[in-house]
Amino acid sequence: MFKTLVNALKIEQLRKKIFYTFWIIVVVRLGCQLPIPGIDVAQVKAYLESVVGSSFSFIDSFTGGSFLSMSVFALSVTPYITGSIIMQLLTIAIPALEEMQRDGEDGRKKMTQITRYLSVGLAIIESLGLSIGFSRQGALGDVGAAAIIVIVITLTAGSCIIMWLGERISDKGIGNGISIILLINIVSRMPADFTNLYEMFVKGKALVQALIAICVIAVVVIGTTIFVIILQDAERRIPVQYSKKVQGRKLAGSQASYIPLKVNTAGVIPIIFAASLLSVPSIIINLFNISAGTTWQKILQGLNQNYWFNPEYPWASVGLLIYIFLNIVFAYFYTSITFNPMEVANNMKKSGGFIPGIRPGKPTQDYLNKILNYIVLIGVIGLLIVALIPIFFNGVFKADVSFGGTSLIIIVGVILETMKQLESQMLVRNYTGFLNH
Repeated sequence: MFKTLVNALKIEQLRKKIFYTFWIIVVVRLGCQLPIPGIDVAQVKAYLESVVGSSFSFIDSFTGGSFLSMSVFALSVTPYITGSIIMQLLTIAIPALEEMQRDGEDGRKKMTQITRYLSVGLAIIESLGLSIGFSRQGALGDVGAAAIIVIVITLTAGSCIIMWLGERISDKGIGNGISIILLINIVSRMPADFTNLYEMFVKGKALVQALIAICVIAVVVIGTTIFVIILQDAERRIPVQYSKKVQGRKLAGSQASYIPLKVNTAGVIPIIFAASLLSVPSIIINLFNISAGTTWQKILQGLNQNYWFNPEYPWASVGLLIYIFLNIVFAYFYTSITFNPMEVANNMKKSGGFIPGIRPGKPTQDYLNKILNYIVLIGVIGLLIVALIPIFFNGVFKADVSFGGTSLIIIVGVILETMKQLESQMLVRNYTGFLNH
């Protein structure tokens, strides 16, 4: 990876793209430190940490800590990510959007424009809900309607600027802009997380105990990262043979190919959906000051990841089971809308392709469905292992960190894709990168 980066810096065009991306990242991180006018940052942070707990830790890791401090970029890329997911779901439900998606470059531009408008609308809704909810709780101090309007405008404008900066990286920099910003936000929280782990398990401990703690932390982090890399790159290759065709006086074709089915077909989408759904009840109750009895408090504790694997709260296991179930459901659901076995089977039949030993048409579709069901199950099990490792250590050992399995999957995925993009651009210019060594 480092050799690829060094070789890329030797190429003037790539060097300019890398530094362009770097300076935009600097601007993003500076914006994450600017507080919103009229907000008492200390009150907001104390309120979120004491009342809401881990409900917003997922979002805070995506925003690089700017959400807890309610900075200008507090919403960061979350409205755009949510808008993109919604657009993917609507594309399946609305034929006009599906047709637009198939309409080449023009259709892609229209879809991107709609996603932007949807992201702005979501940013307005989120910022309005946050400002009103915090105001009712007194977390914003003595503010009126004008101050709330300023907060809404600031948060929405910050989200739009982040979206624009991400697009600039995609156009003139390296990698996918939104993914790069998301990666930097997550990585920016890691020093504080490792500092917390040091102070909790190493500082002030006996030498042997401290060394054991350091080794355990290193093994867990490195082992999880390696597992994520394997999970991200793993795929099932289904062989495809194309029959020969008569072209003039010659036989052409008979090419062998394959259909690559990724083991983790849905990526981190199931975890995002599951975590979002589980956080909805606590968000509603806490933001709108709804009184909750003892039973409801136990239910909310069960939905809170901080209580999972904690022997003092055995009823929280119900929330853990719900989380696992939701991940499995969303993994199959998202895979079903992104990969259509019937369409693949029909396209293969039209182009004269077939899977050896499987008849074209319906048998091919059934075979793909069968393989896909196995792959999705294996992928979601691997995804759950990665997601539950930090939750387990948090519940049992109180090792509270903002980044978890989802963050690691995003980090590994973005780095691998960015390195592949650099590698491909270098190979075009007859440079050899790390993939060839």
